[in-house]
Amino acid sequence: MSSPSSNKSIFIEQAEAIILENLANEQFGVSELAETMHMSRSNLLRKIKKQTKLSASQFIRQVRLKEAMVLLKEDTSTVSEISYQVGFGSTSYFIKCFREHYGYPPGEVGKNMVAIEEEKDQTNFLKRYRWPIIAAICGIVLTITFLLLNQQDALYNTVDKLEIERSIAVLPFKNESADSTNLYFVNGLMESALNNLQKIEDLRVISRTSVEKYRKTDKGIPEIANELNVNYLVEGSGQRVGNQVLLNIQLIEASSDTPIWVEQYNQEVVDIFALQNDVAKKIADAIEAVVTPAELEQIEKKPTQNLVAYDYYLQALDPFFSRTNQSLHQAIELFEKAIEEDAEFSMAYANIAISYYLLEMSQREKQYTEKINSYADKALLYDSKSAEGLVAKAFYYIQTKEYQLALPHLNKALEYNPNSSLAVQILADFHFRMIPNTSKYLEYALKGFHLNVASDSVTQSYTCLGLSNALISSGFIDEALKYVNMSLDYNAENYFAPHLKAFILFAKDGDVERTRNLVVKEWKKDTTRLDLLQDIGKLYYIEENYDKAYYYFEKFVNARKASGLSTYLQENVKIAQVYKKMGLDTEAERLFNDFSAYCEQDKSSYRSISLVWYYAYLGKVDEAIEQLRLFSEIENYIYWFLLIEDEPLIKPLKSHPEFESLMQKIKDRFWENQIKLKKTLEENELI
Repeated sequence: MSSPSSNKSIFIEQAEAIILENLANEQFGVSELAETMHMSRSNLLRKIKKQTKLSASQFIRQVRLKEAMVLLKEDTSTVSEISYQVGFGSTSYFIKCFREHYGYPPGEVGKNMVAIEEEKDQTNFLKRYRWPIIAAICGIVLTITFLLLNQQDALYNTVDKLEIERSIAVLPFKNESADSTNLYFVNGLMESALNNLQKIEDLRVISRTSVEKYRKTDKGIPEIANELNVNYLVEGSGQRVGNQVLLNIQLIEASSDTPIWVEQYNQEVVDIFALQNDVAKKIADAIEAVVTPAELEQIEKKPTQNLVAYDYYLQALDPFFSRTNQSLHQAIELFEKAIEEDAEFSMAYANIAISYYLLEMSQREKQYTEKINSYADKALLYDSKSAEGLVAKAFYYIQTKEYQLALPHLNKALEYNPNSSLAVQILADFHFRMIPNTSKYLEYALKGFHLNVASDSVTQSYTCLGLSNALISSGFIDEALKYVNMSLDYNAENYFAPHLKAFILFAKDGDVERTRNLVVKEWKKDTTRLDLLQDIGKLYYIEENYDKAYYYFEKFVNARKASGLSTYLQENVKIAQVYKKMGLDTEAERLFNDFSAYCEQDKSSYRSISLVWYYAYLGKVDEAIEQLRLFSEIENYIYWFLLIEDEPLIKPLKSHPEFESLMQKIKDRFWENQIKLKKTLEENELI
């Protein structure tokens, strides 16, 4: 009898053994396997893909399904029991995966003509020889699985968009000119190469922010690639001598630190666009990336015919990406000079509009709204498929709070530039604050995390913070805790991470006192923070400690009024309840009226849950229950709404005969949606 591992590498044997040891743990995924095998996630993905032709998540699922088949043939447990034994949190999803893998549902295992089932001592035989049998048919199963899963990609839209073999980072190019003022030109060559590659959906292209830290580094290619979680790196050096451009560029395979494509260009500046397009196409060819005709059209599009305008544009890029108020004004001035030379320069118009939006993004009073609109319209007039122009127009609609009009522009921008970290970042924030959708919020937060994998420590800290907030919004409590801790590891001075961590811990065990103490600790560091003040008051309100709640809410209300802010109006109903309990009826009525106005203006899917509080405050139980019924019908909402039943305002609703069933429906739908979301994210290698 041959060894059961004769057709497998030691690596695959070890991986299978570890998965089997953690078989019943639904949470055991790609990251946990990499950690247990003491290797980076990128190396694990690469080795599994090379040896099995499967993604890591597909490989893990296959091991689970193979073991499920063994257990089903032993005929000692039900399908439902086995689904949980092999790490599937949903029996229906297990049945679907099993059918896709084997061609028939698990309930029909005993009915199929499987050769080994004809043995008399079926159970003992399988127990003794299951691994030799699996090894013998392993090649067939792998082939069938690969074909089946590829067919299902189109049906279930679970294409592996982050496939590691086509992940790439363009490192900052080196300026070899004796004239240091030519640095902007060399940086522009790098930016153009990056921008063209970002238009290819078959690639994952790391953001400019992430690679900038390697401008002056002694780190080697393998180390950089590991930090960026990519398989390929582009290095370049160049100089401009008069009207000549000299550019040396190479594409390096990270695992072997070997150049797989090298080119030297010596061309006139007038041919700069042909050079940039050639670089993108040859890199895509070298790594066998699929470039669609539409993407090729985008790559070959010239931004301008005027080289003087283009030179001003390149000069503007460094201050534009610096994002300080001073540098943005400097960038606007240079972009405007570019427009003076070419009045149809779409990218220049778009970046001016984006700059104006960023300048007053956090300001209550807006003065550039019409400029943003005008420049965005001109950008799209001269290039209707400009991702930057579409983002600029979306910014205008966000500024005017016409969110439904902003969304299609952002989606279209991502279609034309699938690796746009700016579009992904805005879409994540959009689905968190403007048109709430926790699934999409998490999807875009994860994409942003993968595109911004190695920024400076402060930026990376806030990227992790955003991802943590997206995870907790979808009920991934342990994962949220992991990333908020990462946020603090990157930057212990992160302004918001301790606040979020306090509530993630609250989600784990419901300890109100500890949560409040942690938030108070943060507030004492900066007593001007309104976000902390209202949360401290709310935590005392939950405990019905109205004296303490009023102490903090009064500070919050007075500070908000003194600053002329309209923040946290959705919390006014709870503040009004506290004021009413303190006998401050006039102030309570004013706060409640503000909340009422907020409800009238709220066009989001959360309006019904706000109206639950509205009617509960008025003591109208039937009306509040009706709004709760409406809320129970929506598909997507944040985790925190599952915890409302113990709030003082909501407690009177518990006496209604429908309350318990409605709350259970809300909880069941949330967790069912979370299971579906998790599977989709795993299929896309996002978690």
